[in-house]
Amino acid sequence: MAETVEPTVEYSASEVSQPTSQFGLLKTRRLLPLFITQFFGAFNDSVYKQALLLIFVFSAVAEAHDTDLLNNVAAALFILPFFLFSATAGALADSFDKALLIRRVKLIEIGVAVLIAISLFTQNVIAMLVVLFLLGTQSTFFGPLKYALLPQQLHRDELVGGNAMVAMGTFVAILLGTVGGGILGNQDIVGAVSSWLSFVVIVTAILGFLACLKIAPAPPEPSSKPNWNPVSETINLIRLAARKKAVFRSVLGVSWFWLVGSVLLTQIPNLTKEHLYGDGTVVTGLLALFTVAIAIGSLACEKLGGRKIEVGVVPIGAAGLSLFGIDSYFAIENLEPVALRGIWEFIAADGTLRLLIDLMLMGMFAGVFVIPMQALIQNRTPQGEIARVIAANNILNSLAMVLGAGLSILWLTVLDFDIPSLVLIIGIFTAVVATYIFITVPEFVMRLLVWAIGHSIYRIRTTGLDNVPDKGPAILVANHVSFVDFMLLAGVVHRPLRFVMAREYFDMKVVNWVARVAGVVPITRKDEDPETYESAFEQIREGLNIGEVYCIFPEGRLTRDGEINPFQHGIERILRASPVPVVPVSLGGMWGSFFSRAEGAKKLSKRVRIKIGEAVQPEIATAELLQDRVTALRGDDR
Repeated sequence: MAETVEPTVEYSASEVSQPTSQFGLLKTRRLLPLFITQFFGAFNDSVYKQALLLIFVFSAVAEAHDTDLLNNVAAALFILPFFLFSATAGALADSFDKALLIRRVKLIEIGVAVLIAISLFTQNVIAMLVVLFLLGTQSTFFGPLKYALLPQQLHRDELVGGNAMVAMGTFVAILLGTVGGGILGNQDIVGAVSSWLSFVVIVTAILGFLACLKIAPAPPEPSSKPNWNPVSETINLIRLAARKKAVFRSVLGVSWFWLVGSVLLTQIPNLTKEHLYGDGTVVTGLLALFTVAIAIGSLACEKLGGRKIEVGVVPIGAAGLSLFGIDSYFAIENLEPVALRGIWEFIAADGTLRLLIDLMLMGMFAGVFVIPMQALIQNRTPQGEIARVIAANNILNSLAMVLGAGLSILWLTVLDFDIPSLVLIIGIFTAVVATYIFITVPEFVMRLLVWAIGHSIYRIRTTGLDNVPDKGPAILVANHVSFVDFMLLAGVVHRPLRFVMAREYFDMKVVNWVARVAGVVPITRKDEDPETYESAFEQIREGLNIGEVYCIFPEGRLTRDGEINPFQHGIERILRASPVPVVPVSLGGMWGSFFSRAEGAKKLSKRVRIKIGEAVQPEIATAELLQDRVTALRGDDR
């Protein structure tokens, strides 16, 4: 580690004035070299694992072994290093230049590829499993590096797109590796498997190393102090990830995604042979369908969330993953036993279309489920801690996948149930796990409501979103037109908002649950309830002191004629206690909507325009000035 580290990141997120689309990122050095490096790494993992699974199922190399047991042991061995070494990997990633470490890790991958070639040449099952463990170890050290690199080199509004592109590239690489591994592992001649597979993994490792040489420098935070004790650091990592409930529940959600994926992908070879009556080409086809679907779902996240981290779509992903997972069990059970068939015969057979649709939708909803949570983890974790939190995520991911392999072994080998029933159980458990996450962090459900309103009842157009500070405390002041103003603003602003709301609205059944989940601060007039009045100002002061963003409607009540009422002077008291930037916001197009106080016919569907002005410094921010700014932003747009 004696090499010189450049003091600044050449392509840092702070230097990007405007965020780039997810496909546009592939034209930049900020993502392209990492994308290619990850692509080749995922391809190498996939091509060897898939070839190994098919060797264990269809060749004579392991005919003396229980194939269910071998496949699940192989899956566990690949994942086990993530549990054993993620703490050390996270400490390294947060303590040294990430680009430099990636080059070291990819160089080691070349050595592992050579060992793979030796194990294949000797045709030793134990040696094949050992090098699979080493390949997993190499991936363990690469994981925290790539995900900690993204928020360091991408704009905040590029995180969802960047994660989606990396996920898409990963799943396309898995697809190509699966196809390649299926072809190579399905060879009749054992020598052909050994020679061609060895050639592919070595060349791919070299290409990955060459690509990583172009990754821009990414030095660590100066305060990073590594802990090299894997046991204590593992405990510390879990505690670090658990400090923020939303982050930790997202970690659990991501871990469940990998458990489901590992169980399903591991069982597909035997499921295909024993229950779908397909040969190796059907295995490859099903894996291809599932992985492409995940990539499509991942890419859809940027569009669904409007480029920002929208966890409101996570419950939709969970529901789809569970529903179509359960339905796939019944689709499998309806298939009639026949002789082994190829991919085209399988596609044309009666009853298979339903299963193919189930697998495709499972994959798409899985992508929608996991990408927003992965981006949330990166966005809500301090820069100097991201790699270690990702390492904690990897530890729990690996534990989940090992548990998945253990569950599979118990279900299929000890209890002697079949694979379709395992798929059913996983679908049911997905609903249970998702429900637990959403109950313990209601923000997901609240954001779903906000997202649904913003994408159905109202069509929202925004300007000036970049005027909201990326970091630190701030106050948004807006005109108040409807009962759902806070939902609309929460749905478009990239940072979590806390609102101040009149107690009479806060207590309404229609909004109370959402308001409490969103951390809304109720307030009254001082002469009505002095205790609530003073408590509100104290909560705001405490929140601003820890860097939160508040949104206030200084009119104090909904407009009854569509015009802006005089701003109250409570904002000035807040700024005296906590001098922070104030951002004026106008809501236009809401007057006459169903949730406004307009009389007569009201519309559910409205075009809403949200305009965000430049921040006003606290020393000049008076109630009158702020009202003038909001009025100017709104113009004649009611």
